Amino acid sequence: MAPSLRSRGYARIVAKGSGKQRANDKEPAGGKERDAGPVREWVTFDDPTESGRRWQIDVTFLTSHWRCIFNDGCQGNLTEPAPELVQGCCAYGAHFSNRKDRDAVVKAARKLGDDVWQHAKAGRKRGIYAKSGKNDDGKQEWRTRLVDDACIFLNGPDFPAGPGCALHLEAMRTGKHHADLKPEVCWQLPLRCVDEYEDDGTVVSTLSEFGRDGWGEGGEDFAWWCTEAPEAFTGSEPVYVGLAEELRRMIGTELYDQVAAYLAGREASAPPPVTHPAETPVHFTRRRPGKPLAAKR
Repeated sequence: MAPSLRSRGYARIVAKGSGKQRANDKEPAGGKERDAGPVREWVTFDDPTESGRRWQIDVTFLTSHWRCIFNDGCQGNLTEPAPELVQGCCAYGAHFSNRKDRDAVVKAARKLGDDVWQHAKAGRKRGIYAKSGKNDDGKQEWRTRLVDDACIFLNGPDFPAGPGCALHLEAMRTGKHHADLKPEVCWQLPLRCVDEYEDDGTVVSTLSEFGRDGWGEGGEDFAWWCTEAPEAFTGSEPVYVGLAEELRRMIGTELYDQVAAYLAGREASAPPPVTHPAETPVHFTRRRPGKPLAAKR
């Protein structure tokens, strides 16, 4: 029997019934080829704790230097660039993975004070979530409620504590990891996991970036998206290091340790991993006497 989609307790996208096997690491499983984009590098791991599950890992994205640039160049995800709104990817609310995810955020919201949550009054009066239709299995789905055309937890630029997610701010103030308080899809971004059930009962889990396609058809209407923007690929460390805690929660500590060791080895080898299409390499010029070292992008 195939393992439950929710057994790991995080948001997943499901692709069913292609029945295709992948024999190499040059493309992800999923039955559909990507419409556009350069070739990426992939590696396959067997899940060390869950029999019948294989992982396709996006080497290119995990070794890239993506970082969140919220309020630091982020253009938002509306149909026109809107950096002045400081909404990040919070304009449409967060869709909960399941009832457990929803209820955990409800519990976290009860502990938020007015000094960290701009819309606390609205949240306490009407609740923090709304129905958002039903999934393919006919089960009810929910998302965070919207206030002023954005997620109810989003503090605006005029809020004394500053713009951004109230749950994230609370995590920073209390020394918790933000994944302990935020909806699963929020703390997982920019990572995305897609499960595909094979005809033989096994599962192929593809771990990659959360691109436009993760938003559905509406993603194509975004004027800007961070995993396509060179300005977001300016981190001081690779994604698999900077988002180590998130990855451990998504794939488990044992598998993460294996993946991290492999990626560290790939970074140290030649040729290097396939470069992410949005990552602009830095080229250093030769140093001339009396002139400082210059970097060109």
